[in-house]
Amino acid sequence: MDNKNIRKKVIGGLAWTYAERMAAQFVSLIVTIILARMVLPEEYGVISIVTIFIGIADTFVVGGLGNALIQKKDADQLDFSSVFYFNIVFSIIIYTIIFVLAKPISGFYGMKVLKPVLQIMALRIPIAGINSVQQAYVSKKMEFKKFFFATLGGTVFSAVVGILSAYQGCGVWALVAQYLTNSLIDTVILWKTVRWRPGRMFSVGRLKGLLAYGWKILATSLMITIYGDIQDLIIGKKFSSEDLAYSNKGRQFPSLISTNVNTSISKVLFPAIAESQDDLERVKQITRRAISVGSYILSPILIGFAAVADTFVEIVLTSKWMPCVPYLRIMCLVYLLQPIQTASLQAMKALGKSDLYLKLEVIKKVFGIIILLITVFAFHSVLAIIIGSLGAEIVSTVVNIPANKKIFSYQYREQLEDIEASFFMSFIMGCAVIGIGKVKLDTGLIFLLQLFTGGGSYILMSLVCKNKNYFYIWGMGSGYLKKRRERR
Repeated sequence: MDNKNIRKKVIGGLAWTYAERMAAQFVSLIVTIILARMVLPEEYGVISIVTIFIGIADTFVVGGLGNALIQKKDADQLDFSSVFYFNIVFSIIIYTIIFVLAKPISGFYGMKVLKPVLQIMALRIPIAGINSVQQAYVSKKMEFKKFFFATLGGTVFSAVVGILSAYQGCGVWALVAQYLTNSLIDTVILWKTVRWRPGRMFSVGRLKGLLAYGWKILATSLMITIYGDIQDLIIGKKFSSEDLAYSNKGRQFPSLISTNVNTSISKVLFPAIAESQDDLERVKQITRRAISVGSYILSPILIGFAAVADTFVEIVLTSKWMPCVPYLRIMCLVYLLQPIQTASLQAMKALGKSDLYLKLEVIKKVFGIIILLITVFAFHSVLAIIIGSLGAEIVSTVVNIPANKKIFSYQYREQLEDIEASFFMSFIMGCAVIGIGKVKLDTGLIFLLQLFTGGGSYILMSLVCKNKNYFYIWGMGSGYLKKRRERR
């Protein structure tokens, strides 16, 4: 595939994946707000603990072989079918283990409701066994339009189920129903829209070849997942389910924003670089563009969100969630650095550097665990633990920088150039938004003024400074809409 076709698919892919994530984000935000008003913090705490174990188990199923299928340039029907059947069997085994462990886990946390909730929510794992191969096929073919309809369908349908269940007083089970329905509908829609079907074929040799690459990605994904969950496991055990709910709620909104942007980058960037892996200069250009555009989009949203955190929580979630405000602000800064890491790590995976990818993650997680242990045992504070997350994220970003230079000559100066303008404009915008918050007016009116001030000032600075990312996004969007009109 030549550079022109790759560029076309990248632009189209980004358009559809951003649309997918924005639509899902909007619906998820509405559902989160409604459920936060109807479900108690301690019930959210139960779900937070359960999703930790589901996430770890889920990583075993989706963490490596799907990426191996995308990275392998000549992956065929035999490869996809072999992974599909292996995933189904393996996911059933994982589910059985979780089902058996549910009782001792429930006893460890002293919450009886954990057992049935974990056993039911773990049904997500066999579903993931099917879904991961579907997603690998769609990503391999760069048919990202299918993700839009599958994600939107699952999100909307599960939103209705979750809200109706909460309205009927189902409590924690409303969250369970929403979680499972989302996964199931997403998978069903992909199954109906994706042309691929498994054949009656299986190759142990092909599976071994894919595992040679995939096990390193799996190990890395598992390490990242466990590392991310250790913090919640400690808070849930050492403090209370309410403390865990507040820290999770503080993370939820910044994570929702960051994940949507980074998922879009990852879905498009990985297959695009895998297709261009023999041209390192092209890989560098794609990676730089992803980091620059990702930072341009994410920086103002997260910094602006941190500036309006107290107003947002009071108006949207009600005063019962106000303890989550300091956590929310810190997590906005944590996720601010994500586009830099996401793009460079996707490049490493796509270039087949899974060994380096694993080594870098080991280094990052060692530093992260050291910081976590210091905050847990020296300060005995949830806030200190969250602040430690920011320190660990800064270390992780710094660790990536030399690797980028080594692999595809992404110089230090270039890495700084790609993010500095977005950070600076976002900081100025954040100061303006905080200033608006000091005005003595109705809380709702202040919130609206902050939103308009933040968005308006950022766009104005982009125009005055002739920011290349603004004109790139504007040109990409207008060009795409023009083509759509011409087709009609």
